[in-house]
Amino acid sequence: MNKNPRVIYLIVLFVMLIWGINVSALKVIVENFMPITITSLRIFTAGVTVMLILAVTKALRLPKKKEWYFIMGGAVFSVVLHHYFLAAGLTLTSATNTGLILGMGPVLTVIFATIILKRKPSRLQFAGFILGFIGVSFTVLAGSGGIMTINLGDFYILLSIVSQTLSFIVIKRAAETMDSRLLTGYMLVVGSVALFFISLLQEPNGIASLKQADYTVWLIFLFSALIATGVGHMAYNHAISRLGPAETSIFLNLNTFFSIMGAALFLNEAILLSHFIGLIFIVFGVIFGSGGLEAWMLQRRRRRM
Repeated sequence: MNKNPRVIYLIVLFVMLIWGINVSALKVIVENFMPITITSLRIFTAGVTVMLILAVTKALRLPKKKEWYFIMGGAVFSVVLHHYFLAAGLTLTSATNTGLILGMGPVLTVIFATIILKRKPSRLQFAGFILGFIGVSFTVLAGSGGIMTINLGDFYILLSIVSQTLSFIVIKRAAETMDSRLLTGYMLVVGSVALFFISLLQEPNGIASLKQADYTVWLIFLFSALIATGVGHMAYNHAISRLGPAETSIFLNLNTFFSIMGAALFLNEAILLSHFIGLIFIVFGVIFGSGGLEAWMLQRRRRRM
């Protein structure tokens, strides 16, 4: 993949757009299938897609012994724990609480990157993370009655986002010796198999539910599995290896806005003024937090010198 930071920023921006649309797709999918069963199948399909891409580009190989530790760690945090607790939490808490807690992802990533990777953000980047969180708050709280009572579902969602942010650290560490695209493929396949065994215990009728949906739902499933989950995660994890976990995670704030746009287009949900106010904060948060503004300022300073 391209190593130009500007190109990588554009790629991550496109991934956020796809992931935003994918939220609407996932809503349709889980309404027609057992959630954990279909999630394991979706992630497995995505993993196979990544493996096929790597095979065509001759980048597929067996992992080394040390790399298996990163693969297992990434599969546990990024696939099993993140998707399991997200699915469980959504059944127990409100969408408002879920959106706000997931909006903590970039801030949590900065904290973990500072503690584990010893990467301290600049003041401008930290301001970007705060602006992004404010923007997410505006967007999620638009049209709602505020934050509902905190419950067990909120705790599950918190565990979900903590697991995901920890996976960003694993991916960054693994990228020092392993192609992030290869890591993504193995993570998705290994994690999906573990999720499938969990689904057999919690959803005994999960496989039978796969026969109930028509072809349009399966087309939506293929978009979610092949494009959003497979290609999307491969591109996003590559960005983490190039830009860093904190700098890349700030783009996740845009996912909230794009998901609302997707819900308005495909599910006929309302768009309010508060959504656009939130977008303004989110955009400035991305500009500051991604490090793009500092890179531009440094480039101009060098030209003047």
